[in-house]
Amino acid sequence: MAGRRAGVAHLCGPRFLNSDPTELKTALAREARALGFDCIGITEPGTIESAGKHFLEFIATGGHGDMDWLASQPERRIDPRGLWADVRSVIMLGVNYGPDQDPLAILQQRTRAAISVYAQGEDYHDLIKKRLKALARWLVAAAPSEVKVFVDTAAVMEKPLAQAAHLGWQGKHTNLVSREFGSWLFLGAIYTTLELPRDSAEIDHCGSCQACLDICPTAAFPAPYRLDARRCISYLTIENKGPIPREFRKAIGNRIYGCDDCLAACPWNKFAQQGREAKLAARDELRAPPLLKLARLDDAAFRALFTKSPVKRIGRDRFLRNVLIAIGNSGDAKLAEEARRLLDDASPLVRGAAVWALGQLMPRNEFVRLRANAIASEHDESVRQEWQAAS
Repeated sequence: MAGRRAGVAHLCGPRFLNSDPTELKTALAREARALGFDCIGITEPGTIESAGKHFLEFIATGGHGDMDWLASQPERRIDPRGLWADVRSVIMLGVNYGPDQDPLAILQQRTRAAISVYAQGEDYHDLIKKRLKALARWLVAAAPSEVKVFVDTAAVMEKPLAQAAHLGWQGKHTNLVSREFGSWLFLGAIYTTLELPRDSAEIDHCGSCQACLDICPTAAFPAPYRLDARRCISYLTIENKGPIPREFRKAIGNRIYGCDDCLAACPWNKFAQQGREAKLAARDELRAPPLLKLARLDDAAFRALFTKSPVKRIGRDRFLRNVLIAIGNSGDAKLAEEARRLLDDASPLVRGAAVWALGQLMPRNEFVRLRANAIASEHDESVRQEWQAAS
């Protein structure tokens, strides 16, 4: 937003200067829906103290893995006023991205890649931030104020704030669940200096259900409402920069970017409408791409395929690491040739994953002969360890 400080708007307008704040809130909600938001709620900054304590426990136990940015300056995350002392109201907004088909059906097509629903279209960060900025401009034109907008890229605890603003509740899988949209909501936040009428917090409607916990392929939930990111397939395939730990490789199956299992298992999804409009719609070429095609991507082709996609951020090498794990799980011996070709890749991360894939697909005697020659010529210790572990 334009202003004296980055992220702060200072536009003013007389329309609601002296009117009832309730009228402003009603008009704000109307404008939000016109901009493409499916739900809106408002809370005060000091409503997530309990969630803040749980977050600090999560960090203390190391559940965040290598996501050091989560542990950095936790005081800015556990209370909105730690990020911006002047904030008086937090406006939370949601966009429905419910899929138009069963996101788990692809897991049976083992020679094709499963990409998480949210990443099959354009990057939601860019799309939603544009809407947030437009709504913020409307707000400061309607009432003198300062605002900041956030969408999943700053020290903001979106899910607890969304629950406090009545958008939904954090389910046992730690994601937000809505009675209207199930587990399929993108979230954004507007912090403002305005005092706006608050919504009541949503209550937990999970009951005794634990479908999201039971379906997790890697047992990433040590208890309801607790996540160990180090075991989560989304973390392993996206945030994790090194080799996929061997104990999780078989469980990953053909998931090459993220995992939808716990979201898709939520019974509240049956009430969700298919809400993906054109700009959020899945691209056909990312719904179920063949592993064969993906394994042949060089850096330029990778960037071209994933233009405007969140997948692009992990880079070609981590992406091919994931593709090779899926190839190893495919059960298709014909794909072994693709893995063998990638033994000569410039990236040790790719070569190491290729070794594992070949160990899963090649006849044992052929693999042993290949390994004897390969170890002698391999100079990277991590790749040598992959060869030795495959013995």
